[in-house]
Amino acid sequence: MADLSSTQFFSIVQDPDISVKKVLEDVYSAMEEKGYDPVSQIVGYIMSGDPTYITSHKNARSIIMKAERDELVEELLTEYIATNRWNEKQ
Repeated sequence: MADLSSTQFFSIVQDPDISVKKVLEDVYSAMEEKGYDPVSQIVGYIMSGDPTYITSHKNARSIIMKAERDELVEELLTEYIATNRWNEKQ
């Protein structure tokens, strides 16, 4: 029988924060492994918010929902600008 005079402690082990870049890398990889076009599927998810655009393979659907959609767009745009400095070509 449990001791009802003492407070029970319950702790939840939380996943360490995962970076948005890592989210995109993991989801992209899982989509590619399953034969999907990762870019089209991720765009579909970002535009609609519907997680069924993302495969559940390797928990990709759960992983992508750890990041806000605006964070995904921000990461993609930041990376695009960093690798495509069109202003330097002028």
